[in-house]
Amino acid sequence: MTTLDTAIDGSSPAFQANRDALLERLAELDAALATARAGGGEKYVTRHHERGKLLPRERIELLLDQDSPFLELSPVAAFGTDFPVGASVVTGIGVVEGVECLIVANDPTVRGGAVNPWSLAKTRRAGEIARANRLPMVNLVESAGADLPTQAEIFIPGGRVFRDLTRLSAERIPTVSVVFGNATAGGAYVPGMSDYTIMIRDRSQVYLAGPPLVKMATGEDADDESLGGAAMHATKSGLADFLAADERDGIRLARQCVRRLNWRKRGPAPRNPMPQPPRYDPEELLGITSADLKVPFDPREVLARVLDGSEFDEFKPAYGTALVTGWGELHGYPVGVLANARGVLFSEEAQKATQFIQLANAADTPLIFLQNTTGYMVGTEYEQRGIIKHGALMINAVSNSTVPHLTVNLGASYGAGNYGMCGRAYEPRFLFTWPNAKSAVMGPAQLAGVLSIVARQAAAARGREFDEDSDAAMRMMVEQQIESQSGALFLSGRLYDDGVIDPRDTRTVLGLCLSAIHNGQVKGADAFGVFRM
Repeated sequence: MTTLDTAIDGSSPAFQANRDALLERLAELDAALATARAGGGEKYVTRHHERGKLLPRERIELLLDQDSPFLELSPVAAFGTDFPVGASVVTGIGVVEGVECLIVANDPTVRGGAVNPWSLAKTRRAGEIARANRLPMVNLVESAGADLPTQAEIFIPGGRVFRDLTRLSAERIPTVSVVFGNATAGGAYVPGMSDYTIMIRDRSQVYLAGPPLVKMATGEDADDESLGGAAMHATKSGLADFLAADERDGIRLARQCVRRLNWRKRGPAPRNPMPQPPRYDPEELLGITSADLKVPFDPREVLARVLDGSEFDEFKPAYGTALVTGWGELHGYPVGVLANARGVLFSEEAQKATQFIQLANAADTPLIFLQNTTGYMVGTEYEQRGIIKHGALMINAVSNSTVPHLTVNLGASYGAGNYGMCGRAYEPRFLFTWPNAKSAVMGPAQLAGVLSIVARQAAAARGREFDEDSDAAMRMMVEQQIESQSGALFLSGRLYDDGVIDPRDTRTVLGLCLSAIHNGQVKGADAFGVFRM
């Protein structure tokens, strides 16, 4: 393979300015993550501990193999909404008894772990990841059920969580539930539809309706234990497969269940089990992307700090140069890479990408998309040369490719370029964002300018004088709104990615994802849609 060179000068003013700007965004990310990890706040965390209970991340830590990594997903879900950051649930991928598992843990310190629209969306995304990547799923359950004020938004779509559990089971993807406290109403179906269910003596309470509702519905006076206690379910209803003495014993039993799954990965092992690290310092990733997204950067500088040995065999290096394509390895796994070198995608880049995606599918090789694009080129010349049909070629290839896709937004992801570079709508197995990145229909200034031109034309058509002051105020307001709504934290809060990551962690995060992906088959497409030539 070809070893990538670097032209980075860590002492240059531009590098330092880029680094300072990214560190500011990282500080904002750290603040949001701290809020999520604080749960319901000191008062509720203290109360929870005083009851002899563990916090969700403490439960996860005991569940995982010692010193193994945990890739937390959607950690700032609900950021910028009326709901707590983190959405009262922790999700992620970790290793249990040598098996990579998708883990979902309710946070009972946040409104009793009640399910709101964002916790529902986060839980459903976790289920999608488990199914797409063939990951056993472990649910650490303690939830008061639906957040009643928002029941209209969660009741009907919420049924998919239970449907998805049964579909995992049908596809021989095991599901395990440990119930640490309440699992009420719809929440009772999580243990009810899991392959293995563990309950904690004198702690777990699982019922479709609690004593007050039973009283209202039937007139019966019932107590928690006889209605839905752990001992009752272990001895009478049969819902509990294991009765644990306490929380730690319940986690031990969960690990026991996973140990007995006889789990095997279906994808190929890493080609090189002892890969060479990149030749260049990942710390330099902080200064590569420009503080001004209008200024392009060379994605090879990123690849040199992410790929094994900084080795990369470029494909069609002299054609369609605004898009870099080629082959490398990451933590020993062969990968194909598509990375924007300059923001705009022309016809040549679209055709190059289409061929490269077909080649990756023919070779059963996963694809990594590194986004930094303002979209496909517009204008009379480019329309006449066929930019629409060439862009359609690329989007067709992305849509029908069946090898796993991993996407990272490094800077800008605007317009249909987001689609061609495998944005969320095109279902990459995982999608992560750097803190400086933005995504929208178009840039704030361009969008405000388009609205201004339309308003100016409308005024002229009606024979009215155009109000320049109002137009200037409108443009400022729109630019500020789009600037806010296209930011990484805003979009991650709405689960348009699987997390905002520190650029220095990119290699590690992608490596964990590639390992998870290989639990299932890695197989290219046998056919694509009709390519308009």
